[in-house]
Amino acid sequence: MNTKINIAGVEWKNPVTTASGTFGSGAEFAEFVDLNKIGAVTTKGVANVPWEGNPTPRIAETYGGMMNAVGLQNPGIDVFCERDIPFLRQYDTKIIVNVCGRTTEDYCEVVERLSHEDVDMLEINISCPNVKEGGIAFGQNPKSAEEITKEIKKYAKQPVIMKLSPNVTDITEMAKAVEAGGADAVSLINTLTGMKIDVHKRAFALANKTGGVSGPAIKPIAVRMVYQTANAIKLPIIAMGGIATPEDAIEFILAGATAVAVGTANFINPSVTMEIAEGIEKYMERYHFENIKDMVGLVK
Repeated sequence: MNTKINIAGVEWKNPVTTASGTFGSGAEFAEFVDLNKIGAVTTKGVANVPWEGNPTPRIAETYGGMMNAVGLQNPGIDVFCERDIPFLRQYDTKIIVNVCGRTTEDYCEVVERLSHEDVDMLEINISCPNVKEGGIAFGQNPKSAEEITKEIKKYAKQPVIMKLSPNVTDITEMAKAVEAGGADAVSLINTLTGMKIDVHKRAFALANKTGGVSGPAIKPIAVRMVYQTANAIKLPIIAMGGIATPEDAIEFILAGATAVAVGTANFINPSVTMEIAEGIEKYMERYHFENIKDMVGLVK
């Protein structure tokens, strides 16, 4: 039985990775998860300089999920290269570095720095606010998304995965834009923008007022967007959004995803990624799939 997948020339042993921002850079979870058993580790967002993130409170529970407005707090690219890459390289897993920035130049600086490092793929978080465009995310304007993809590709030595925001009218328009810009793959969906008010304090639950909603509640929306995208572009898709069980992951693969990323579920069950990888194998045995590729996009 073959669970190997290939995305832009990079072979993973199975189609399971972590969703950026929910797994740190692996060290926090290493005592709970055998990183050798998952296809790849996707790191927390890395910027060209350290980011403090948003004021607290910045996490809130919601029905069927959670909201976060952490604000991409990270120690910056220097610490990441010195500390996190050597740690991850101890394991037999692919390293996907999530990159964030406030301007195109910020992104390109990180991507250029990583071109000399031993990492396998880059995931570009275009949900970051574009400072020069008045704060609208790069991922909400097709022209901006295409342009930033083109610029990043000039500096990237590793395959580039563009992470798409669901906070748009038509996700396929964004997917086509990054495909035109030269992306090697896409990942979706990032969190949906939401809000929660504490009725007893009569105040916002998050200091930022709004935050990104994730968890099981968003899964049907994510499946729909992955299906639409798979039928609109030719690039491989890494799917995410409310995956907590092997069945959830398989649903996305049948909808057209080559791989899946597990996010919020890590906070509830730290070994969930390994369980999902094993569960996919059991499903393949049960339904006599010799090769996982035969499951991708099977439901039309």
